[in-house]
Amino acid sequence: MQTQDRTQPQPGKPPVVNINKPQTFFLANGLKVMIVEDHKLPKVTFKLTIDNPPFAEDSKKGVDELCSNLIGGGNIKITKDDFNEEVDFLGATIGFNSHGAYASALSKYSGRVLQLLTYGALYPNFTQEEFDKEKAKLLEGIKAQEKSVPAIANRVVNALAFGMNHPAGEYTTQETLNNVTLADVKANYSAYFAPENAYLVIIGDIKYKEVKPVVEKLFGSWKRTNTAKITYTTPENVPFTQINFVDVPNAVQSEISLVNTLDLKMADKDFFPAVIATYILGGDFNSYLNMNLREEHGWTYGASTIIGAGKYVSKLKSASSVKNSVTDSAVVEFVKEINRIRTEKVSEEVLKNVKAGYIGRFVMQVEKPTAIARYALNIETEELTPDFYENYIKTINAVTADDVLKAANKYFLIDNTRIIIAGKGSDVIPGLEKLNIPLFYFDKFGHPTEKPIVK
Repeated sequence: MQTQDRTQPQPGKPPVVNINKPQTFFLANGLKVMIVEDHKLPKVTFKLTIDNPPFAEDSKKGVDELCSNLIGGGNIKITKDDFNEEVDFLGATIGFNSHGAYASALSKYSGRVLQLLTYGALYPNFTQEEFDKEKAKLLEGIKAQEKSVPAIANRVVNALAFGMNHPAGEYTTQETLNNVTLADVKANYSAYFAPENAYLVIIGDIKYKEVKPVVEKLFGSWKRTNTAKITYTTPENVPFTQINFVDVPNAVQSEISLVNTLDLKMADKDFFPAVIATYILGGDFNSYLNMNLREEHGWTYGASTIIGAGKYVSKLKSASSVKNSVTDSAVVEFVKEINRIRTEKVSEEVLKNVKAGYIGRFVMQVEKPTAIARYALNIETEELTPDFYENYIKTINAVTADDVLKAANKYFLIDNTRIIIAGKGSDVIPGLEKLNIPLFYFDKFGHPTEKPIVK
């Protein structure tokens, strides 16, 4: 019987990446336009992004999602049916939300497709009929998720990590959604769908000189609203490691999340070390957490870690769904692996493979118009250096095991972590009580509650 060679191929020499720089101009209303000419294919992509600061919706949480769902569902320039038929006829893709719009098409139709994009984005026709339909859908979705353990876990994770009065911590309920009226949606659109924080990125087979006057004509009448910039108290991590438990009696698995908040910006020097540390801990199949919880113990289908980065506060979360009977044991292993990446240098071979994987994924993305649009936008909104993406590969290759260790100690705050568990209390609580970790109880909406009666 012939044996198969399962050794991993060695990473090759990293390629040189050249990214076209956009030509830019501003409109009087504040809209910044970035145009990247790329004549390889007869296609063009439009990406409108409104980069507003996050805002809380309070007792009307859900108004922005409703606004998002209604934009593009009809406009005052052309009927909904005619709009959709024309988009199909042109073979275009077009979409809208409360934070912008997107379209792609053959370049010969680019002028009309951009016009259709402005129809949907700048001249929406919010009707009571469409509002009632979308609201009913959202209410039905909330009802369907009432007993979903992952949905409960995600809601409580954000509510506890950020606080319920923070934009990242509030959540939609049937009550808040029922508070929203059509007038609220219109007011939300008027207040936040504005050009002063907006960027239009155009990439493809177009010419700057030809498209500039078209953009000026189509977007020039878009009025500024001087969007309010509201500041919120920065969420604080807990002063000591603790378990926050949510009793979900119908749970057949426990949803475990280890969470702390952080303020990591893409422009920070330790951005790449932190991202690579995250990947080593829980980013792919060979990560510390997955090899432990899935491969060694067989407790889960997978364990992962994600890290947020950007202009606003975000979170680091390591998570998995495990069998009820091993919930306490899985918590111990989570803590062990996070401590490991904080105290033990990653091997050079693992580091090399992780970096090669990052570079490979970057190279695969870099030719796509959507990626180029995102890079151009990130340079503006995240205040990155103009050569951030040209130096991407070089910057990743420069990350050392010491850098990873330092970043893990700075951001993986295991001594200030909430271990949030949604699970069946009668099966899980007795084991958790033996871990010698302070245990607090919350309901399905993140409010403190008494310990459930365990039979």
